[in-house]
Amino acid sequence: MCLGIPGQIVEIRDADNNLALVDVGGVQRVINIAFVVDDDRPLSACVGDWVLVHVGFAMSRLDEAEAMRTLALLRELGEAQAEMAAMMEGGGELPPPEQFYNHNGARHD
Repeated sequence: MCLGIPGQIVEIRDADNNLALVDVGGVQRVINIAFVVDDDRPLSACVGDWVLVHVGFAMSRLDEAEAMRTLALLRELGEAQAEMAAMMEGGGELPPPEQFYNHNGARHD
C-alpha cells in the first residue's frame, strides 16, 4: 500500500524546477510541486498550502482541516503499531478480536 503524508509548503526553493520546501510533522524536505501548480494556482501562491506528499512529490492539495484529520489518524496508527510490536516483543500474543468487538462487530469501550 502506498501512503501520502500531509505537509505544508514553507517556501519555494527552485521556481524553474517546481521545487519547494515542505514541512511534514516538523521534518522539512524539498519536494517537487509541479502536480499542484496550474493556471488557477501559480507557484508563488502555493506557500502555505497543504499538500499530500508521496515519494518526493506533492500529489494533490488538501485543506488544513483534512490535513489535520489525516495527521491525527496517522499518529493513532503509529501508536497502535508500536503497542502491537511491544506486545509481540514481550513474548505475548495479540488478544483475539472478540476481546475488542462484540458479536455484532461493534467495538467494546
